[in-house]
Amino acid sequence: MKFRPCIDLHAGQVKQIVGSTLSDIKKTNDADDKSSNDDGANTAENNGDEPATNFATDRPASEYAEMYKRDGLTGGHVIMLGPGNVDAAKAALKAYPQGLQIGGGVNLSNAVTWLEAGASHIIVTSFVFRDGQIDMERLKSLSALVGKKRLVLDLSCRRKMGDTDHGPYYVVTDRWQKYTDVAVDRGTLERFAEFCDEFLVHGVENEGKRCGILEDLVVLLGECSPLPVTYAGGARGMDDLERVKKLGKGRVDLTIGSALDCFGGELSYDDVVAWHNEENTDGCSS
Repeated sequence: MKFRPCIDLHAGQVKQIVGSTLSDIKKTNDADDKSSNDDGANTAENNGDEPATNFATDRPASEYAEMYKRDGLTGGHVIMLGPGNVDAAKAALKAYPQGLQIGGGVNLSNAVTWLEAGASHIIVTSFVFRDGQIDMERLKSLSALVGKKRLVLDLSCRRKMGDTDHGPYYVVTDRWQKYTDVAVDRGTLERFAEFCDEFLVHGVENEGKRCGILEDLVVLLGECSPLPVTYAGGARGMDDLERVKKLGKGRVDLTIGSALDCFGGELSYDDVVAWHNEENTDGCSS
């Protein structure tokens, strides 16, 4: 099991936001997925046109990328939340070529450009979903264009309002507000695995809230995903790393964002890196 780092960009800044508030982003946001204070304080503000923000900083994205490179962390993701993020994203990729994946508005016309800019993989959601269903022709075309080994499919999901706590999780697109009819289950994961290298799954209801992981979703991913899969959403402490390791049977990686001290939280980034290194040393089962 690995810790997967992240860089979320909004209006050119590194931010950590509450995923369920993304409907407040202006409609100019054409990003594929989820979609201040200069000192990076935890504000959780929402001024009407902005999502609720836990953290914002003027520290450039490239510095975070350099930090991840220094610490040997691979497979992290850079997500562009709406317009105004291209320069910051390219700077991060330049600082850590082949070490980061890129998502947010990726499609057939720009996918190769992002790979040429240094991304190890492209991440897609909304581009390959239309009218509540997967557009297999788009998925196949994108996979053929960049190669299966360079494509990550984001299956970020949430339960539908009114469903029980044991109801299915459905893939959501368009700032995580539009439900598809595609449930995240064994059949879905096996079907899509033919066309991509990894899955990225945000537990939308817990994203950015530091309220704990969605344990049943982690269990599902560990049992059903035939590919490497990264879960993100709600992690708040070192115990969540151990919990994901146990529930996901060592097959589910974890992204931690808002809880980390480098994003204004209380969890030591250095401690998480140390845990990751211990888990991934030769001879260590993970």
